[in-house]
Amino acid sequence: MTDAYIIDAARTPRGIGKAGRGALAHLHSGRLLAKVLEAIRDRNDLNTDDVDDLVVGCSSQVGNQGSCVGRMAALDAGWSTKSSAVTLDRFCGSGITSVNLAAANIMSGMDDLCVAGGVEMMSYTATLTNKTNNRTVDGGNLHLRDLHPQPHQGICADMIATLEGFSRQELDALAVESQRRAQFAIDHGYFNKSVIPVYNDDGTLALDREEFPRPGTTMETLAELKTVFDQFMPAPIDDSGETFDQLVKRAYPDLRINHVHHAGNSSGVVDGAAALILSNKAYADRMGWKPRARIRAMATVGGDPTLMLNEPVPAANKVLARAGMTVDDIDLFEVNEAFAVVAAKFIRDLKLDPEKVNVNGGAMALGHPIAATGSILIGTVLDELERRDLTTGLITMCTGGGMAPAIIIERV
Repeated sequence: MTDAYIIDAARTPRGIGKAGRGALAHLHSGRLLAKVLEAIRDRNDLNTDDVDDLVVGCSSQVGNQGSCVGRMAALDAGWSTKSSAVTLDRFCGSGITSVNLAAANIMSGMDDLCVAGGVEMMSYTATLTNKTNNRTVDGGNLHLRDLHPQPHQGICADMIATLEGFSRQELDALAVESQRRAQFAIDHGYFNKSVIPVYNDDGTLALDREEFPRPGTTMETLAELKTVFDQFMPAPIDDSGETFDQLVKRAYPDLRINHVHHAGNSSGVVDGAAALILSNKAYADRMGWKPRARIRAMATVGGDPTLMLNEPVPAANKVLARAGMTVDDIDLFEVNEAFAVVAAKFIRDLKLDPEKVNVNGGAMALGHPIAATGSILIGTVLDELERRDLTTGLITMCTGGGMAPAIIIERV
């Protein structure tokens, strides 16, 4: 089997995902991704005639993010019309899945050169009107809802925290540490290798730094925040009138949820885009590129869609088994901080050293641009492995519908 190598990784800074407030919110989704594609092409002398495929994750493929935003962004970036593209959706896991699929194409011998990444403009998707008034991931499929009730992910996070015995204090402490690590990484330039400044088309600077972090976050400031998802419980799911509380009781009739998540220990709403170049060794040698890492193993798992945030642990175990490795063989872990309980459970269940997990902070501090996050995290781990002169990193994340992709990368 042919090895797939990561040649480079680039991304935008994450901008606050609110229209009229975020520094990137005025940009078209395709234009934002195009700016990353321009940058990664230019700094690697990438011949886009040779790109076999561009694989892009985008979770909300409507309006500005519809019409195969990957292909449209490549054209907007001035790439060769010969380079094809596909846009996929695995909810939050899209940005890892895009890299995994591009790597699989190379490892199969069918492709020599691929680019993979993701984009999500949450400032845009928040403005869209939901014509069906459906507030679940089941798309209003009532037959599916009878089989698998799927509450809002925030409610799901509180359900897991209750069932697993995590307290608000434990989860708040994780959020405070995420903010501290993120600010330290920003102050010391740890993200500079991957982050590209985003300029408006008139040449003015739009954003060149992470916009979401809240330095100075403490246990005391978090204690002042009200929990959020208890307020969802009496709200109707859709025009049927059924509430989230009633939906939860379909699967867990006796569960009394201890609501512990709030804005400070949940992932931030942000805009962002990312891309990675992957190739086989022969193409890299022909171009004079020095590969930065190889893909050691990839995996995806599915699980209970009601408790849809639980799959990063099984995904990590599956990808480790495929690589013939154990947790002790991994130098750095990244698990998306969709909610604090996801990271807390990941660390506890795998018996990990917290000092090896999300070492530069996570989505609670930096934000989570849904389909772009996985690609961002792969680049973040690679940069940090190089900075620390370490070797292996494992990246995973939960997704809607009860799934999780995972990948192990190894420096070369």
